[in-house]
Amino acid sequence: MSGSNVFTIDPWGLAEQGLDLPGLARAESVFALSNGHIGLRANLDEGEPHGLPGTYLNGVFELRPLPYAEGGYGFPESGQSVINVTNGKIIRLLVDDEPFDLRYGELRSHRRMLDFREGVLRRDAEWTSPAGRTVKVKSCRLVSLTQRAIAAIDYRVTAVDGPVRIVLQSELVANEQLPDGSGDPRAAAVLEAPLVGEAAHASGMKAVLVHRTRFSGLRVAAGMDHLVEGPEHFDATAECTEDQGRFSVTTVLKPGEQLRLVKLISYGWSATRSLPAVRDQVEAALTAARFTGWEGLYAEQQQFLKKFWDTSDVQLDGDLELQQAVRFALFHVLQAGARSEERAIPAKGLTGPGYDGHTFWDTETFVLPVLTYAMPSAVKQVLTWRHGTLPMARDRAAQLGLAGALFPWRTIRGEECSGYWPAGTAAFHIGADIAVAVARYCRATGDVDFERTLGLELLVETARMWRSLGHHDSDGRFRIEGVTGPDEYSAVSDNNVFTNLMAQTNLRVAAETVTRYMHQASGLGVDTEEAAAWRDAAAAMYIPYDERIGIHPQADNFTDHQFWDFENTPPEKYPLLLHYPYFDLYRKQVVKQADLVLAMQVRGDAFTPEQKARNFAYYERLTVRDSSLSACTQAVIAAEVGQLDLAYDYTAEAALMDLHDLGGNTKDGLHMASLAGACIALVAGFGGLRDHDEQLSFRPRLPAGLGRLSFAMVVRDQLLHVEITHQRTVYTLRRGTVMTLLHEGEQLKLEQGRPVGRPTATPAGQPERCVQPPGREPARRQAQAGLPIGVVEHLPAE
Repeated sequence: MSGSNVFTIDPWGLAEQGLDLPGLARAESVFALSNGHIGLRANLDEGEPHGLPGTYLNGVFELRPLPYAEGGYGFPESGQSVINVTNGKIIRLLVDDEPFDLRYGELRSHRRMLDFREGVLRRDAEWTSPAGRTVKVKSCRLVSLTQRAIAAIDYRVTAVDGPVRIVLQSELVANEQLPDGSGDPRAAAVLEAPLVGEAAHASGMKAVLVHRTRFSGLRVAAGMDHLVEGPEHFDATAECTEDQGRFSVTTVLKPGEQLRLVKLISYGWSATRSLPAVRDQVEAALTAARFTGWEGLYAEQQQFLKKFWDTSDVQLDGDLELQQAVRFALFHVLQAGARSEERAIPAKGLTGPGYDGHTFWDTETFVLPVLTYAMPSAVKQVLTWRHGTLPMARDRAAQLGLAGALFPWRTIRGEECSGYWPAGTAAFHIGADIAVAVARYCRATGDVDFERTLGLELLVETARMWRSLGHHDSDGRFRIEGVTGPDEYSAVSDNNVFTNLMAQTNLRVAAETVTRYMHQASGLGVDTEEAAAWRDAAAAMYIPYDERIGIHPQADNFTDHQFWDFENTPPEKYPLLLHYPYFDLYRKQVVKQADLVLAMQVRGDAFTPEQKARNFAYYERLTVRDSSLSACTQAVIAAEVGQLDLAYDYTAEAALMDLHDLGGNTKDGLHMASLAGACIALVAGFGGLRDHDEQLSFRPRLPAGLGRLSFAMVVRDQLLHVEITHQRTVYTLRRGTVMTLLHEGEQLKLEQGRPVGRPTATPAGQPERCVQPPGREPARRQAQAGLPIGVVEHLPAE
């Protein structure tokens, strides 16, 4: 894969010089701001031109019809789509009656900047109107990481070349017209104007709008308040209609004079609370933000991010672009989960409407492992949300004739929303993904209260589902059949290795946890016989292995399938699912995304080193990476089997997925799993971190292109710092008392302030580079290929 980068390279931020009108939608995603509750795409302050307007509240959606050519038992009856709620970003500027519109007049300069340490989006522009008047515009936008309901904009306009009459119109706009990207006219009709007005009020410098979604019945309130600084004389008015609130301020600026408008925006929503309650919540948040003021909000933002970077930064020497990319990734993963507070983390975060704003298994498998050691409180909130959806998951399991709970493949509120039945009905591994995330969180934090209450119940209900789904065959092996694993080019197969190994972990952990909390478990109806059945199923779990070729098939009989004709598949036919029928994909050896390779990452104990190397080489030549979830996993295992240069290439692909728009769809929102996966590739790949047991384990390796890798992790409220060079790895306990960990199998005891170092192992020699399908090689990122580090080109494979 290859792409292009239009942003400046800086280790701590991102800047865009000039204005790329065709690429507006992409930049709106990349520069998006969020706190996990509110998401603001980086639309221009004046609202137009835009690529895709977007203001999102986590959990706010509208119901829409699902298209079925033919229905079937158990198919979801309706879908859920994230909606563009009331837009509070708009500040329109008129210069002597000429609208500030960058498509007209002369744009003398334009720059947008996002500093990951500030958490604000800055914009500087100088513009001459068609009538010849020049103004400078500066704005600074934030979504507060400390005041959950608040966003704010500091907007300043300065006269340059003569007296000029300035009008600022600060607006709240509901039911904005959006481009139809659904391809389904029925869904487009439902989502065209999803908000029904309930209340509108304006007074002084404040306005509040309250709406209700037409079909899902959610109440949404948006409010704005303002502070104005400038010439002594100005006029200000506020007005409201059902779908629009407007605050206008008018003055005349002399050359060098400035008008400053600070706009405070607040959002709230509820499925149950009354109109006055939701409205008052928004007004109270505005009152608190006004008391804090812009400077206070900005200071709080910096302090929050300083604490985050002090405990979670990943540092690289040797590749400035990758350094920028991994901090970009961490920043957006933080934004996605910081204040989600018993809500999900969608696959696109709150940066765009891609995937209809749904949450998938991506969250538990890719995003939560990063947040577990960076912001564990966010992980607890997401898992608490999952627990809150247990009633719906139990109903879904019962509908499909299963015990326990069956969580949805994709959802916003908790119901299954997938119209693709092989996933929505058969992708059972989501239950184990959640269970493993619970176990990881409890090990990493020691949160006993969560484990014995919400965590225990999640483990019990998922274990019950696996025990009822699988069965012991005549040889006593526990089989799980008719499932869809991570690879969506193979569907409804028997004994998918990833699924079976994850289910095995789920069953084991559930049985162990029940033993620790017998009283609470009995309250859930668990007895010793049921827990013993889970242990028996785990012990007898069937893991397919093809003795003929010494490979683990992805699922039963996978290695007997015909190979896909990669040689005669032209580049323009990727992704395959858009150009070939699924039935043809299902019956061939072709892999959309890492599946068996992911199994080797999450359950490395189930494979020997020799099996890992052989499996990896086999699946490399089958994996086309038509999913952004693949490169990071391939990076981790490539590093483990000694393919360090290949691991480096895959790490860069995962990290640059959005900055280089490798998938061509960044305009719809950022790929949260790939961003988180880039961090996993560095820490678990080159750092060699494995956290499946009570002790953290490290096997560090660095590719030639990186001179140093360091990272920090919060473990049971202790702060561990790891620094890796080609010669030595040093472990330092920066906060805490004592910690033990494994380095290359050797147990190390760390005490605060007393670093412990060990030699970094040097591979005896890199094995022959694995081969990928023709045209699907990752872009090469190795200095020995003749490129300076930080430059990316698409080069042919060796």
